[in-house]
Amino acid sequence: MTAIPNPQRRSEKSHQAILAAALGLCAEKGYARVTVEAIAARAGVSKKTIYRWWPSKGAVLLEAVADAVVTHTPFPDTGDLATDLHTHMSGIVKLLSSPPLGPAYSGILSEMGHDDALARAVDEELVGPRVEAAVGRLRSAQRQGELRPGADLGLAVEMLYGPVYYRHVLRRPPPSSERIASLIGHVLRSFS
Repeated sequence: MTAIPNPQRRSEKSHQAILAAALGLCAEKGYARVTVEAIAARAGVSKKTIYRWWPSKGAVLLEAVADAVVTHTPFPDTGDLATDLHTHMSGIVKLLSSPPLGPAYSGILSEMGHDDALARAVDEELVGPRVEAAVGRLRSAQRQGELRPGADLGLAVEMLYGPVYYRHVLRRPPPSSERIASLIGHVLRSFS
């Protein structure tokens, strides 16, 4: 059984070097060809250091992806829900459709099919918190009268973001700005 990582024992410099190395290798070689050994070599740390902090390469890449998503795609609240959703969703599309995050996230998604621990981590560290944040933004719009009382906000999130992730998983071209605006319009009309 893998011990729970102790964040207090991390060197921040090594931590950032490991995340950068993992993303860089994933962009260069593809997720399947990235190994913990290669990440350690590029980051200038031991393999033992990586395993002390993360249980697998998927966990390393998940942290890197989750950090980037949270940092680069906040949920704005300007009082205009459609504009705020467009800003947020466009940011997600941009991150997922370009290296290094796009290939890393695709690899994580494929790895989840046979790694239950990674699947739980994705839900707990990325998907769950992001869905909560999205529902929070919709709840704010509901209080401001932009969405009807009693609207199923969880379903609205699924309807908004499902098509974006569908396109990503199936390696379809990312939606254009116009397509995102159209999707947002359709969904908001359903819940207004």
